Amino acid sequence: MIELEGLTKRYGEKVAVNHLTFAVRPGLVTGFLGPNGAGKSTTMRMILGLDRPTAGDVRIDGRHYDRLKDPMKYIGALLDAKAVHGGRSAYHHLLCLAQANGIPTSRVHEVLGTVGLTAVARKKAKNFSLGMGQRLGIAGALLGDPRILMFDEPVNGLDPEGIHWIRTLMQNLAAQGRTVFVSSHLMSEMALTAEHLVVIGQGRLLADTSMADFIRRNSRSYVRLRTPQREQLLDLLHREGITPVEAGDGALEVDDARSEHLGELAARHGIVLHELSPRQASLEEAFMRLTAESVEYHAHTGSAQAPQPSRPWGADWKKGS
Repeated sequence: MIELEGLTKRYGEKVAVNHLTFAVRPGLVTGFLGPNGAGKSTTMRMILGLDRPTAGDVRIDGRHYDRLKDPMKYIGALLDAKAVHGGRSAYHHLLCLAQANGIPTSRVHEVLGTVGLTAVARKKAKNFSLGMGQRLGIAGALLGDPRILMFDEPVNGLDPEGIHWIRTLMQNLAAQGRTVFVSSHLMSEMALTAEHLVVIGQGRLLADTSMADFIRRNSRSYVRLRTPQREQLLDLLHREGITPVEAGDGALEVDDARSEHLGELAARHGIVLHELSPRQASLEEAFMRLTAESVEYHAHTGSAQAPQPSRPWGADWKKGS
């Protein structure tokens, strides 16, 4: 288990992490979400003792990271897949980690097989593709067979087969009772992988809840109806105290209602339905709604303007623009 209590990190006047308190529990995949600049990477670095908190506390199975004996046997992490000596082969990179942490050499061969790099184990890391580098980073995280695993953008650079593999791996690790904490900007993949979510914005905790509850609380749920007897259905719904919303394509949308109830209601009154479908927003839509006021960098989506004559960058900088 990972436990944060009042965790805070300041860089001068900038508050990167602001009094975060939450726990990452074993037995499930916990997603860690937030806009760019929200403080996710800083939080993960403090968990691993790479950054010292300004205030607050973080514990791994009840202890601080620097108090753990053989820390790679407690927690494995992928924070930056590029943090590998390019002149070393995959095998020797993992062997160095194993020897420095009292891990048997046999474990190197095991994790190379787990991540699918056995065939290129003697190839230098500098010749690896982005996806192969990710797999090597994941192998390093798994090396100590830890009870806690932490991944920052683990699907970066992976092809569809690789994405499916890492998703299944994380779910299997959680099913073994391990703690799995994963940060990603790929919402569609997170929706398939995580069961629980921790969401932060501008360093503050915005949500700590199950995936289903997060989507339910931060999105609109409704039932979509289409019928050739539209006026009769409208009259029936109004008599029942239900106010539908008219969609642009002639369909009706009913908020806060069960599709089973609406279907049975139409059937009792002999109204034919061509469509009866419950709708719920995606994780991406729910995330965008919750974090709208926490986004630090906003891009303009309007039409592009004609380019202006270029000027020396230094001139603009000196004017403070």
